Amino acid sequence: MEDDEDFVDFYALLDVERDCDRSGIEKAYRQLAQLYHPDHSETADVDKFQEATRAYRTLKDAKKRATYDRAYAEHYGEKPEPARPRDDIVIDGATAVQDAKVHEQILLALYKKRREDARNPGVMPYYIQKETDCSDESFEFHTWYLKSKGFIEITQASELAITIEGVDHVITQSRAAKEKLLLEQAKRSEG
Repeated sequence: MEDDEDFVDFYALLDVERDCDRSGIEKAYRQLAQLYHPDHSETADVDKFQEATRAYRTLKDAKKRATYDRAYAEHYGEKPEPARPRDDIVIDGATAVQDAKVHEQILLALYKKRREDARNPGVMPYYIQKETDCSDESFEFHTWYLKSKGFIEITQASELAITIEGVDHVITQSRAAKEKLLLEQAKRSEG
């Protein structure tokens, strides 16, 4: 992006609008990555795959995107836009509740794996991320949180595995859910 010849319009490449949020950028990238991935025998294109990956890595990172946007504006002769708050950053109580559900989903999957194969309890993060349908950033947040709480660990094979604390947490949550269900059933039968 040093001169006009090297400039690549990442927004056009990913086929997204300039004000697209991170989830839109990620969705567009995943479609292109799947289409052009070298393992895809019919539509593989290493150069297009690498360009899409480069665009995604730039636009998903707020600092890199701001730098790119300045180069974009300069390339197209636009006045730089003033910094504005992004509305895709708003977090509310529903987001926290949804995060808690994802944490439980991750822990239950890892609990099940350890219970079924105690000698090989790890699961590749990709599979857990796919099962929870999380973006890269969200999944990093969830694994950071669960690891910081001591509920999961990363094995020597770079897999995720539940810890003793994580197992205890799953059991405690399961008991609480069962007790709540029993209380609700008792209230219904009284009424």
